[in-house]
Amino acid sequence: MTRAHIPGIIAMALIVLASNILVQFLFGNWLTWGAFTYPLAFLVTDLMNRLYGPSAARQVVFAGFIVGVICSLIGTQIEGEFGPLVTFRIALASGVAFLTAQLLDVTIFDRMRDGAWWRAPLASTLIGASVDTALFFTIAFSGALAFLEPGNDVSWAGEMLPMLGSGPVAPLWVSLAVADWMVKISLALLALIPFRLIVLRFREKVVLT
Repeated sequence: MTRAHIPGIIAMALIVLASNILVQFLFGNWLTWGAFTYPLAFLVTDLMNRLYGPSAARQVVFAGFIVGVICSLIGTQIEGEFGPLVTFRIALASGVAFLTAQLLDVTIFDRMRDGAWWRAPLASTLIGASVDTALFFTIAFSGALAFLEPGNDVSWAGEMLPMLGSGPVAPLWVSLAVADWMVKISLALLALIPFRLIVLRFREKVVLT
C-alpha cells in the first residue's frame, strides 16, 4: 500500500460504515437509506482499479470488508426492537455478498480495461451489483437457507405479496431484492459521470507534474 491508496481506502471505509448505519432506516416500503450509499463502493473500487490497478483495488475491497465485519460484530451486540440489530444470517450475507461482488468487479474491470472508457466500469458494476443483490437477499432471507440460523425467524420475509406492490405475487424478500437492484443499476449509470471526471482530472495532474 502507498500513500496514494489511502484516500480510496478511507472512502471505502466511510461508505461501508455509512451504509451499515443507514440500512437501519427505511425509505418507503421497499428500500433503506443504505441502498443509496452502498453502490458507491463500486465507484471507489473502479476508480482505484483504473488509476492504480487491480492490486490497489483489492486492497480497498479488503479494507471495506474489514470495516463491514467490525460493524457486524458491533451490531450483534446492540439490541433493537426485535432483537440484535445484526443477526448471524445478515452478517454472513453481507460479508459474502460484499467480498464476492467486489472482487468480481475488480476482475471484470481489469479484463475490460483496454476497451472504451465506459465499458469496464459499467459492465463490472452491473455484474457485481447483480451478484451482490442476489447473494445478500438469498442468504439473508430465503426460507430454503433457514438452517443457517434456525433460531432466527425470517418468515416475515417469505410473505407472499404482489411484487413491489403491483406485480406478480412473490415472497417479500424478492421485492426488496428487486428494489435494491434497481437502485444499484440506476446509480451505476449515474456513477459513470463522476468516474469519467475524476479519471480525467487525475490524468491532467499526472501530465502537469
